[in-house]
Amino acid sequence: MPSLKEVRTRIASTISTQQITSAMKMVSAAKLKRAQDAILQLRPYAAKLKSILENVTSSSGGASGGVFAKERSVKNVLLVAITSNRGLCGAFNSNVIKTANRLIREEYKGTKVSVISIGRKANDYFKKTEYGIVGSDLPRGLNELFDHLTFEKVLPVAETIMKRFSEGQFDKVELIYNQFKNAASQMISVEQFLPVAKPAQEKQEKQVSVDYIYEPSQEEIIKDLIPNALKTQLYKALRDSLASEHGARMTAMHKATDNAGEILRDLRLTYNKARQATITKEILEIVGGAEALKN
Repeated sequence: MPSLKEVRTRIASTISTQQITSAMKMVSAAKLKRAQDAILQLRPYAAKLKSILENVTSSSGGASGGVFAKERSVKNVLLVAITSNRGLCGAFNSNVIKTANRLIREEYKGTKVSVISIGRKANDYFKKTEYGIVGSDLPRGLNELFDHLTFEKVLPVAETIMKRFSEGQFDKVELIYNQFKNAASQMISVEQFLPVAKPAQEKQEKQVSVDYIYEPSQEEIIKDLIPNALKTQLYKALRDSLASEHGARMTAMHKATDNAGEILRDLRLTYNKARQATITKEILEIVGGAEALKN
């Protein structure tokens, strides 16, 4: 049985840790509210913009989809892995990294894969691998995007990726991020960024009856619509990831606080047992000494 001093030290350390995790939970809860409001307001606009884009491109037969809708033989793939800059959020970051590794190992086996990391955790992992961006003008060091996430800060990143795709440097671009479901649940999402995904067959059949009047022309509208939709798609993925990060950290800190409480109960029980054993031992020594004096 550990000494009373050791148990007291562990109790004090656990109480301090519990206070920290409880404070982090409250901070994440406050940040989650703002991030959740932002993504819930953005989703309807992004979904409607994507729906319009799919309707217009499907009605044109893909002929006017431009370079961003052109499908090529997949030889060079770019994965955009979106994680957080900080830890203490459970499996939030590791799930993105595991999904990226699975895609590289299985789906894109035999192709050249490059990874753009948005978030320090993904950057720290992939910069040590052969998939990290080296000697290229592709954006790097994107950790500061999450400091003050705005649409204007995301624009250069999206435009650079779109430019490299249009030049033929990459044949396919996919986004890997945590999609926000609720405060306690996040889903890993692998979303095709480029080329522009065509609507599913069933969905396309339902959209055949949709008739648009184009002004000035269908080609010019699609030419402006596709870049805006792609920029919004990347911004939405970052907003989703930010809200998911705060939700995951709040959940992790809540569980850590509860675990600290359970440890404290066990430590206090151990401390009381050790204290009672010490008291009993001292009483026995006093009684033994008294009996020895009588004899």
